[in-house]
Amino acid sequence: MTARMDKRFAALKAEGRPALVTYFMGGDPDYETSLGIMKALPEAGADVIELGMPFSDPMADGPAIQLAGQRALKAGQTLKKTLQLAADFRKTDSETPIVMMGYYNPIYIYGVEKFLDDAIAAGIDGLIVVDLPPEMDDELCIPAIRKGINFIRLATPTTDDKRLPTVLNNTSGFVYYVSMNGITGSALPNPSLVSGAVKRIKQHTDLPVCVGFGVKTAEHAKLIGASADGVVVGTAIVNQIATSLTKDGKATADTIQAVATLVRGLSTGTRSARLVAAE
Repeated sequence: MTARMDKRFAALKAEGRPALVTYFMGGDPDYETSLGIMKALPEAGADVIELGMPFSDPMADGPAIQLAGQRALKAGQTLKKTLQLAADFRKTDSETPIVMMGYYNPIYIYGVEKFLDDAIAAGIDGLIVVDLPPEMDDELCIPAIRKGINFIRLATPTTDDKRLPTVLNNTSGFVYYVSMNGITGSALPNPSLVSGAVKRIKQHTDLPVCVGFGVKTAEHAKLIGASADGVVVGTAIVNQIATSLTKDGKATADTIQAVATLVRGLSTGTRSARLVAAE
């Protein structure tokens, strides 16, 4: 499993460009549309997919992602169905890395060992579980690593040099640098501060550093991608889905296409990012 992620980042490094990491909520607004969105992402230029696990109490998520989770849960999405989404995607795409992102509670209820076995069967490459600190590595992180699933950790502007080694311990795949404090979907961070933070993290690890929170346009992606190994986009994609829906939250003929159009634009930003850095 970890091989797919390592292979993708090595290929991008050889190309000389950052990864475009795209997040969407599994099951939003319904299973079939969600699968269509997932399949459209790599075609539109996504290099890594973050698959959101809907949860009823998402503390770190902004309003857009909270609403996406509510729509998914209302449409009957479960953790089992989110794993199925990945398995269905894998029928036509065996190369794009998939990272499941969410909270520990649904995994705990599902059963850690069963979840990890089912995740491997579904073709999951990594996990981001935002409410499990390094001090709780025995719960999920170490069992995941033993089975060959990357455990990806978040670093923030408040993660100082003393704390960073603890955060990076047992981390694999990539490091997700949350470029500002607060909830998802906030304003764009200062690119020069991001560059400094990426350099600081790289002093402690050889892993790729992907930067997220606040990236909404190709220009944002280009600026962040000049120094980061990857640019993570979530809220902008989730908002694009939301604005394409009917008043009662149902998918329209435009939903999948709207996401693909946005991601194509973001992809042009990441693909030209290093050109800016080289000037």
